[in-house]
Amino acid sequence: MKFTEFGLNDVLMDAIEYMNFDEATEIQEKAIPLILDGKDIIGCAQTGTGKTAAFVLPMLNALSEMRVGGVKALILCPTRELAIQIDRQVQGLAYFAQVTCHPVYGGGDGVAWDQEAEALKGGTDIVIATPGRLLAHMEQGNVDFSEVEFLILDEADRMLDIGFYDDILRVIKILPAERQSLMFSATMAPKIRNLAREILQDPAEVSVAISKPAEGVSQLVYLAHEEQKIGLTQHLLKDKDTFTSIIIFCSTKRKVEQLTRKLAQRNYAVKGMSSDYEQEAREKALAEFKSGRIRIMVATDVMSRGIDIKGIDLVINYDVPNDAEDYVHRIGRTARAKTEGMAITYVAPEDMYKFTKIERLVERDYQKLSIPEHLGESPRWEVSPKGGQRRNNRSKRRGDAPKGEGKPQGAKSSSGKKKRWRGPKREGGSGSPA
Repeated sequence: MKFTEFGLNDVLMDAIEYMNFDEATEIQEKAIPLILDGKDIIGCAQTGTGKTAAFVLPMLNALSEMRVGGVKALILCPTRELAIQIDRQVQGLAYFAQVTCHPVYGGGDGVAWDQEAEALKGGTDIVIATPGRLLAHMEQGNVDFSEVEFLILDEADRMLDIGFYDDILRVIKILPAERQSLMFSATMAPKIRNLAREILQDPAEVSVAISKPAEGVSQLVYLAHEEQKIGLTQHLLKDKDTFTSIIIFCSTKRKVEQLTRKLAQRNYAVKGMSSDYEQEAREKALAEFKSGRIRIMVATDVMSRGIDIKGIDLVINYDVPNDAEDYVHRIGRTARAKTEGMAITYVAPEDMYKFTKIERLVERDYQKLSIPEHLGESPRWEVSPKGGQRRNNRSKRRGDAPKGEGKPQGAKSSSGKKKRWRGPKREGGSGSPA
């Protein structure tokens, strides 16, 4: 469907043409007509499907024709990075529409706080905010949302994961009852539907590409003990000289620091990013990564959703994510817009049960590869019936497991019956990595 078919006003069509938009994505095609008709909607779409434009375009279409004065739209999102990105997209599309916006998020100085307070009191048409920072302004009496016409929750599931459920409800209580509310989420867990019942009126539901990795992503899985992961990362990066943009996701801030330091010692152009970093440092690192001055970004899940960085060649899951859906969002950083990319995941013994949840979600059994021999012995793929990890989980690489990789799970025996690959048998003690 072409953008010319939506019936958007001439001012907005000029902006769309200027930004070289032509064909609408599936979520845009489904959501934009409903929003233009004034419907509340709950939209489910994963990273990279164009959902930001799906709500920004019809919102700007309406705001460009409204009377000036007061905050007309509030967009809530989970992180400052996403707030900044939405702000930039709104700024680009609103260039011809004479609509203003301002992001509100933590980490700034006193000047930033004063500018945010002015915007919240009615100095801008659109406010894009993280719930925590917005509540701080509410407590100081800096908020005037009496003229709000649109409420949008982006990455709603991530906001609930962070613990913003009560904060979101506190914000919504001060908004006008007569408004159009839109909620976008990457998953439709029960908690999302509960929130939808709280804030939406007879919503239409649109859903596309739920929890499926992009077709162009080549996915590899290595079995590795925790102490082997740094060596495995260094080994895998050796033959990736043509990969100019790499993201490595770690589960903790400590691991981000440790891995960033080790890679920097090997003279890689690398920066880390987590919630421990000051806002200025985070923005600088992100800008350097986008521009190509930094080749490798090591980050916590602050980078997994909503951050629009084009041309990612490789995503490494240094740790298996806690939620199966987050696997899709992490590897969704690569192979965007029908391009190709690679995703590599390390699975430690304690993470094997979590990884089976990913396999069930994406309906695929991944081949489990062993690490190179010089790094030691890979764990044996073995998940207990209760979801815990069995003890003595180190395997010798021998028999019919070729060097550098293990047999795929689900291989058939000589009798033709399907049996689970348990890894090669051990000889002697439990062993230890070299």
